[in-house]
Amino acid sequence: MSAQPNITDQGTLSAGSIHPESPKTKKKLIRRTDADRSQQLRRYFQIAFLVLNAYVGVLFYMWVRHFESAGATRFVERPAGVEGWLPIAALMNLKYLVLTGHVPSIHPAGMFLLVAFLGISLVFRKSFCSWLCPIGTISEYLWKLGRRTFRRNFSLPRWADIPLRGLKYLLLGFFVYVIGAMSVEAIAEFLSAPYGLIADVKMLNFFRFMSTTAAVVVGVIIVLSFFVQNFWCRYLCPYGALMGLAALFSPARIHRNAEPCIDCGKCAKACPSQLPVDKLVQIRSAECTACLECVAVCPAEGALQIAVGVPLIAPKPQRRLSPVALAAGIALVFLGLVGFAKTAGYWDTDIPRDLYMQLVPSANQASHPGL
Repeated sequence: MSAQPNITDQGTLSAGSIHPESPKTKKKLIRRTDADRSQQLRRYFQIAFLVLNAYVGVLFYMWVRHFESAGATRFVERPAGVEGWLPIAALMNLKYLVLTGHVPSIHPAGMFLLVAFLGISLVFRKSFCSWLCPIGTISEYLWKLGRRTFRRNFSLPRWADIPLRGLKYLLLGFFVYVIGAMSVEAIAEFLSAPYGLIADVKMLNFFRFMSTTAAVVVGVIIVLSFFVQNFWCRYLCPYGALMGLAALFSPARIHRNAEPCIDCGKCAKACPSQLPVDKLVQIRSAECTACLECVAVCPAEGALQIAVGVPLIAPKPQRRLSPVALAAGIALVFLGLVGFAKTAGYWDTDIPRDLYMQLVPSANQASHPGL
């Protein structure tokens, strides 16, 4: 894959973006003295969020089994966090909130989680994808396992990579178009219909009773993820596409100082998004996930950092954002929105248990209202 800079995709290439030194000029290395622990901290976040999702999944499965067994198994409260896996319902509810000013009563937690993740992206770039998203975490460890096993990962040629990256935006555009065409009344009717009420159960059953076709597709994506870095995230994830678009407005960006930089290229090689970090002054691409892997491998003092308030045209003094500050900011936005929703009484979906007892056992028979 070509590493040539691209104005619209890779970052900022305005005046002063590419340093004037000849690539043949060897610059003196002033080695970093501080120990970089950004990746260790990011792993803690990834594991914690993965465990949280697994815990929510187990509780939700137990909740579903209670109704499927007609009350024979132990009852647990429905974990509202499962609605984080209902992005389409979250988008519907967000539109409902914006147009009516009222918090929806069906699957509101999913909407608050979406707002939290969008808020994180607006402030701290697409860090949701590399710090919190469980699919992103699994995808990352798959390609790292593939690299360890086969000693390399593969990159698609540029002529294939760029169009394929557009697929996730096409998928996002499709969902936005469909939801945009729905009226407030249609959204309320959809979510209050049996299909909408138990959309979370149908989502679980998709994985529990996966069809042969679905299993083959999932299997192919998993296999490809061993060989291609972040295959799902890079090419197919519409949720990540939405976060990337929000991140374009983020004041936080990876910033490279050309003077201490020794042009070793380690940052570009380490970037999971395959961005030419070593050629740019600042990374503005929607593909940057603020994973800080480029910063972690940089050997030169002051050459690479994530900073807030990076200018659009010419470099000027920046406010460095430490990994700890980045992690604290992500946690603050996430916990703040979730905490607000819980304390304000907006978190849980309030549906009578008797209605669940009717709907959950026959979830697979609930048809889409539009069909």
